[in-house]
Amino acid sequence: MKLMTNLKNILFTACAALLTQGCHMTADRGISTDGARHFFADRQIDRRVDSVMRLMTLDEKIGQLVLYSSHFTTTGPTLPKNVEEAIRNGTCGNIFNAHVPEYNRELQRVAVEETRMHIPLLFGYDVIHGMKTIFPINLGMSCSWDLQGIENSARVAAREAIASGLNWTFSPMVDITRDPRWGRVSEGSGEDTYLGSLIAIAMVQGYQGTTPEALASDTTILACVKHFAAYGAPEAGRDYNTVDLTDRTLRETYLPPYKAAVDAGVGTVMAAFNDIDAVPAHASQYLMQQILRKEWGFNGFVVSDFTGINELVPHGVAADSSLAGQLAIEAGINMDLQGDVYHRFLKWLVETGMVPQKQVDIMCAEVLRVKFALGLFDDPYKYHDLQAAEKEFYKPANLAAARDMACKSMVLLKNDKEALPIAAGKKIALIGPFADARLDLLGSWYGQGQADKVVSILTGLKERFGADKVIYTKGSEPDKDDRSGFAAALNAARSADKVVMAVGHPGFWSGEATSLTSIRIPAIQQELIREVAQSGKPLILVLLNGRPLDLSWESTVADAIVEAWYPGTEGGHAVADVLSGDFNPCGKLTMTFPRNLGQVPIHYDAKNTGRPYTPGQGEQHYVSRYLNEPTATPLYPFGYGLSYTTFEYSDLKVAPEKTDMKQPVAVTVTVKNTGKVRGTEVVQLYVRDLVASVTRPTRQLKGFERVTLEPGESREVSFTITSDAVGFYRQDMSFGYEPGDFKVWAGGSSDAALEGSFEITK
Repeated sequence: MKLMTNLKNILFTACAALLTQGCHMTADRGISTDGARHFFADRQIDRRVDSVMRLMTLDEKIGQLVLYSSHFTTTGPTLPKNVEEAIRNGTCGNIFNAHVPEYNRELQRVAVEETRMHIPLLFGYDVIHGMKTIFPINLGMSCSWDLQGIENSARVAAREAIASGLNWTFSPMVDITRDPRWGRVSEGSGEDTYLGSLIAIAMVQGYQGTTPEALASDTTILACVKHFAAYGAPEAGRDYNTVDLTDRTLRETYLPPYKAAVDAGVGTVMAAFNDIDAVPAHASQYLMQQILRKEWGFNGFVVSDFTGINELVPHGVAADSSLAGQLAIEAGINMDLQGDVYHRFLKWLVETGMVPQKQVDIMCAEVLRVKFALGLFDDPYKYHDLQAAEKEFYKPANLAAARDMACKSMVLLKNDKEALPIAAGKKIALIGPFADARLDLLGSWYGQGQADKVVSILTGLKERFGADKVIYTKGSEPDKDDRSGFAAALNAARSADKVVMAVGHPGFWSGEATSLTSIRIPAIQQELIREVAQSGKPLILVLLNGRPLDLSWESTVADAIVEAWYPGTEGGHAVADVLSGDFNPCGKLTMTFPRNLGQVPIHYDAKNTGRPYTPGQGEQHYVSRYLNEPTATPLYPFGYGLSYTTFEYSDLKVAPEKTDMKQPVAVTVTVKNTGKVRGTEVVQLYVRDLVASVTRPTRQLKGFERVTLEPGESREVSFTITSDAVGFYRQDMSFGYEPGDFKVWAGGSSDAALEGSFEITK
């Protein structure tokens, strides 16, 4: 009660007249002209922010712009003594990397009961694809094309994060990624802008809810869309590297997912490490002020990436850290994550006139506005229920959701000779360095997931097929030149009916600072596959990896290939579900798998060029291809994925065939399950603008729908093509569509052949 009295005294003594309408957030919120919903445009909150800021010193305002990281010892999290003191004196308003409920509650108590202003702390953490119950990596989940399932994964993660004392996650990562050499492709949703934008919305809504009232509840947390902008396009796929994009490409391909997150009400944005057009994002007024705030109307706050402000010095745009701070605050970076730049230099910059105090006031107000909207001033302890962990961590519903998403994320890349599914009673040889792995199944950024809670593939297969039906041998380490286990692996394969090999990359090969110059399975594992293949038994590869791989050799040796990604806590159960046929695989690739590394970066929506390669046209020399590669096509295209059943597409209809686009174009297609088992298909719609004032992609995804059909069942699937769907940035950089002819395709992947057309008239 003393705490609540202190908070109310602060608010009321500042300016009682401004608070006559009460102290509870209302449902009223601002709506931007483009339809974006701004969770933080609330006049009443603005009044409360003003009332607090009128009492704050410059040091305390700067403190709200400081985010320090916790450290961990064998006994738990710790903070340097100077940081604990900074909380007490109001010069540190936010903590990163602390996720023990009791510890966080005590820090919150210090902030709201022992400081002059009683302003609550934000507690941030990288909750990327789960907190305790770990879902598949984000790239894997995107292959489900299940927006509701993805939203629910974020909702589960939010509840477990809350039970850990957190109220802010640095997720979702919505960077469009087209180069599998880059290790952080595992954190995103792949190469497509349209799908990536929808997943961005789903993730934000899963974390924050869909209304301001939901955000202020005790079941949601603050989301942070990252990395703004275009961090996923580094030169040569090398992490932190330069990004060189035209403004048209930036706006058409890379910015829409961030914009979608802003429209969904995301509260915070994280700046990217990279530069764009020679300006680092942490110093880019074009990105942070012009686009994010002025064009999009964003009114949450922007946080730096870890020491991102400091890195303006090695970028070569600031001579020292103080000048880096000046560039960052002028650009609109509200909060300094672990850089200590604002804490050390911002007051001096204001006092010397290098930074106007008004800019600090604006930055502080934006942070406080988010804290009010989150409900922290009304109940600072709502994220610190010390009994919540027991109720939330690994509860059955969470595990069931993780298992379901792991199944939906898996992509069947090959299935010859009916190698899959494996019938009951068959003897299985399970071989490979990841067959009994646990931690590797979690992938990168696995929150506080525990290896001892992970269901290994070995455990999953034994539970499903019977321990006496599974012969396990490791065969080799992931990347160690040791063949001592090869003979046992071959013997196991010879004694089995079918061989399952769990191969790929260790979990720590994906994530930040894990760029690779090879995207092949390590050589020792390839040798193991070659050895085991001598058995002549049906060979099934289960891949564990966080990026598209070069499978040009493996695809010729294996009878079946299942892309399992890093499937998470319930990974072993999910693999068993798919291999047994208890779950019919339905995943579709969201990143193209190249034939070899020389093709990357590669993506389905490339432009035609003046000399395009045309598959099926025989020898072509002076065309856009590689001299030593007979085809310019990928091994497995975007949108591709097999099933244990088959689907047939027919009756594609487009209406009207001529339109002025005052009404959307309607497209219908019939899909039929022509196989023998129930299955789910992701029906995909692609569009091409044949002639425009600027070059356009050969096709672009503009719609999709997941449909589940019984054997012999047919269904008509409908799509609409709006004016925005055929719009683009024209020569003068205005956005809109142009009259002309368009093609549409519908099918089960980006190489769909069933086509129709329509014309936009003048």
